[in-house]
Amino acid sequence: MKFGIVVFPGSNCDHDVYHVVGHVLGETAVFLWHKDHDLQDVDAVVLPGGFSYGDYLRAGAIARLSPIMTEVHEFAGQGGLVLGICNGFQVLTEIGLLPGALIPNTTMKFECKPVGLQVAETETPYTSGYQKHQIVRMPIAHGEGRFYADEATLDLLEESNRVIFRYVDEHGEPTESANPNGSQRNIAGICNAERNVLGLMPHPERASEALLGLEDGIAVFKSMIQERLTV
Repeated sequence: MKFGIVVFPGSNCDHDVYHVVGHVLGETAVFLWHKDHDLQDVDAVVLPGGFSYGDYLRAGAIARLSPIMTEVHEFAGQGGLVLGICNGFQVLTEIGLLPGALIPNTTMKFECKPVGLQVAETETPYTSGYQKHQIVRMPIAHGEGRFYADEATLDLLEESNRVIFRYVDEHGEPTESANPNGSQRNIAGICNAERNVLGLMPHPERASEALLGLEDGIAVFKSMIQERLTV
């Protein structure tokens, strides 16, 4: 499988994703420069974490205007897999591929720590390798990770099973104390209606090796590979 990793000025998790895909899983990975218009025939696009364009204006606001995002938008519209991690999730909401917005954490601080997550849905190309309601741990690293949407949008996400990851405690409960940024309904990740676009604030690429002490994130990438094999 061939993964394309978009690189914006300010991206800092692009090489992390490349390492997991190329070195840990042995798949093909290429970098896609933000000024390019060629997706190089990739099977999946990853928008990595970081601070694209310095997060000026607001996180992801300038990145959505990058030349390559025209191709990414078209790729997603044709059913291509698009994964947005942290800053990538912010970009996906800015470009309209996912609803809602990511706004400053209620703590008004940069939060960087492992958190508990519940895999709320497994019928996606990104979570088929998990068990439904499985509790996993992945790290977060963001200052604007609070998911916000109006009540109608939140209800629609819930009713259509598009909330894919949720912040929970060790018992699997979506408590206030388990919510690191104040996200509405403890939402940590969502997908689009077609289920081929996923955005999440936690970093699965930073939880993909035993050496790092966390391996729960590797199933996101393994699920994507399996999806490609079954197409």
